[in-house]
Formats: sequence, structure tokens, C-alpha cells
Amino acid sequence: MDEDYARDAIEYCIRLGASYADLRIERKEIKEISLEDGIITSNASMIDMLGIRVLLNGVWGFYAIENPKKEDYKLAGERACRLAKAYSEDAKEKVKLAYTKAHNDKVYFDTRIKPEDNIDELLKIAKECYAIMRVNTQKSSISIGYQRVSKLFMNSESANIVQEYTDTTAVLTSVASEQGLNESTSTTEGGRGGIEMLENVRTKAEYISSMASKLVKAKPVKESKSKVILNPDFVALLTHEILGHPSEADRVLGYELAWAGGAWWAGKLGSRIGSSLLSVIDDPTIPSTLGNYKYDDEGVIAREKILIKDGILVDHMYSRETALKFDKEPNASMRASDAKFMPLIRMACTYIKPRDYSYQEMIKEVKDGYLVCDMKVPSIDMFRYNWSISAQYAYKIEQGELKDLHRDVIIMNNALDFFNSIDACSKEFEIRPILNCGKGDPMQIMRMGNGGPYIRGEAIIKSVQ
Repeated sequence: MDEDYARDAIEYCIRLGASYADLRIERKEIKEISLEDGIITSNASMIDMLGIRVLLNGVWGFYAIENPKKEDYKLAGERACRLAKAYSEDAKEKVKLAYTKAHNDKVYFDTRIKPEDNIDELLKIAKECYAIMRVNTQKSSISIGYQRVSKLFMNSESANIVQEYTDTTAVLTSVASEQGLNESTSTTEGGRGGIEMLENVRTKAEYISSMASKLVKAKPVKESKSKVILNPDFVALLTHEILGHPSEADRVLGYELAWAGGAWWAGKLGSRIGSSLLSVIDDPTIPSTLGNYKYDDEGVIAREKILIKDGILVDHMYSRETALKFDKEPNASMRASDAKFMPLIRMACTYIKPRDYSYQEMIKEVKDGYLVCDMKVPSIDMFRYNWSISAQYAYKIEQGELKDLHRDVIIMNNALDFFNSIDACSKEFEIRPILNCGKGDPMQIMRMGNGGPYIRGEAIIKSVQ
């Protein structure tokens, strides 16, 4: 990363008429090992990316180049300025940015067991997990690997920030078959760090393969409106889709509508949207989660953001541009999947706050209901208000005890009814790794954390079939 070229490019953009310019350089090294049906495959890549964003005549311009050479820095700046000038002729509204302090910092996130130096250990873990899963199931797969990322951010306000981190993750899937019925279970493990992030992956391999083998013998559920307890893995997806995405201010304002891009609580700041037990936080500062960072891609320093407090919607996630529209301070919510893309407002680590109940107490108080476990596939409307999310399995609860196991489960409700029905949240709590959150057009895939406690409410439960 040549900071001199970067600084010269930013100054060049200002001379060309830009009122603001920022530049991101990113080097990403990726290594992945996959094991499926006994066959091992691997792939690796390394790429350098340069992206320059300018504000000229009140309009954004952006240009990116892969594997940039010396001359590409100013070229990218010139083309970004040219695009902004062209678009400014038809602009109905001029972009303005909220103030933020310019930071100069170097941040290196802790990696105890470096995966790039221990490829044999990654392969060993993959083989051991595969062997564990094949004991109970007919088909299993594991994809394990790491990403090493080094990022430089500079802007025309004198910010100069370097951040370096490693993500180490594993995705495991088991499929059991019996009499023409196939049931799959899966889990994603890992976090921001080294191989130490995978210390429980063998236990999870045994768990999901055991569950898959049980599910082929389980029965579907009968449709009913029931008391449901959702486990932290299922809550992670619910939080992501129905609480996290609608909190992104570009969706609230209607700027970003691709891929169910609306927000069901647009215009409802200060309104009650759930029971007093519902508090939602987005926090990039939680160590080891995939949403952990010190500065976002606008150079804003990260902090905890309280989005919902005791059932009241109190805040959103902002960029510098959208913060000004809400008369708020920027809160470090802008990220791009890499420097090839303009940053968007994205979740970091969004979760429902734990409370005082124990998981066992929550079960004991239910006379007739279900324990719903582990995320599968979401289906949501344009404003993320009406939702259905499939689960990997559920247990019937009768008179405070877990009974029959059920497969092919879907939970359905609308946001207001469900969040207002919450009557208990556990003190047990977990943040789950999310590898594939999509947003934007062109699509950007982002990593983050989501989670929460066990939560209890009311919803419609039914079978996929």
C-alpha cells in the first residue's frame, strides 16, 4: 500500500473540483478447503483493490481498479470526478456530510493461531469433522478457511487509518436419508481471529449429524398459533432480517430498496414497536465477532448503537450523509464488501439484549408450545414486516417439558404482533457468525454477527409440506 500515491490522488481530486474525496485500498488473501463425498478441493486467491469516492457538485462519483499500478491512483480519481460531474446535471438533491473527527490510527486485530501458517491444521479439522458427521449421516460436507484483510482509508479531511484482521470460519452440513426422505442440518462457526475461533467445531459436527439422523424419523408439525421459544441461532436470523436491515437509514429513507429494501418502521422513531423486554443493539466493538471493527469505511470510530430500548425505537444506523438528514451523529455503519464497491449502511453485530430469565424457567412456564431451533431460510415482504422463517427443527413443549421432535418447521408472524408478544428473554446469550448477507445493486456480500438470547412469544407454526 503506497500512501504517497493515495495522498496524491486525493489532492488531485480536490484540484479537479471535488469538495470531498476518500480512498480505500484493500488487500485480501483468501484460502478455502472443502471436503465433500470424500473429495478434498482447495482454492486460494489474493487481490489488491483501490476505490476512490468523491463528492463533486453535491453528487457522489466512484471508481475502482483491481491490482492498481502507480498511474491508476490518479486515473481512478479523475474518472470518479468525471462520473460525479456527469450525474450532477440531473441531480435533484445535493449531498451534504455530517461532521466527523479525522483519525490517524493503525489497528491490528488479535490472531493467536495464524491459519496461513497452519494449513495442515485446517485440513486436519476438516477431515475430523467429516469423519464425525459420516458416522450418522449419508452425505456431509465442510468448507473451512480464512480471509486475511489489510485496509487503508484516507480522505481529504486528513484521516489516515490502517486496519488488519483475519477471519477463520467453517460451514458444516449433514444430510440424512431414509425411505426417500432427506433431512439436512447445518452450522456456521468461527469469527474474527485465527484457528482458535474453531475450538468447538468438532462438537458442532457431532451435534448436527446426530440431529439430521433423528429428523428423518421425526414428524412434521400441525399448523397452529402457539407459544414459541426461539433459540439464539434462530433469533440471529430473525434479528438480522426484521430488526437489523430495517434499522439501516438508507432503507428507512427509501434510498436502498433492492432485495426487500424497505423498513417497516420508517417514520416511527420514538414509537413503541415491541414489548418492554425488547432491546436491540448494534455493536462493532465486540471482540472476535465477524462484525468487529474500530473504524467503518468512512473513517468514523465505532461504538455501541442502541436501536430499540425497552420496546421503543430510538435510533437507526447512519452514514455521514444520512446522519445529517436525521440530525444525528454518524455512528460508524458504513461498510463495503471490499474496495471495489461504494460503502453501504450495514449491520456490524446486531443482537437482542439478554434479560433475567433462565432457559429452563422459560420452558417450565409453557403448558403448550414449541422450542424452535436453528435458522434455515427467511421469506419476508418488501418492508420486512410480514415474515416467515424456516427452522431446522422444533420440540413440542407440554406442561413445561420437552417432548416430540419435529421437522420441516416454519414460524410466521408480522413484526408488531410478534415483538409485542415477547414475554421472556433468557440470560443465556450467543452471537452467531453470518457469512453471506446480501445488499445493494450490484450485490455486495458482507460478514457480520447476529444473535441474542432465547426469546418467548407467540407465532404461527406450520410445516413446510
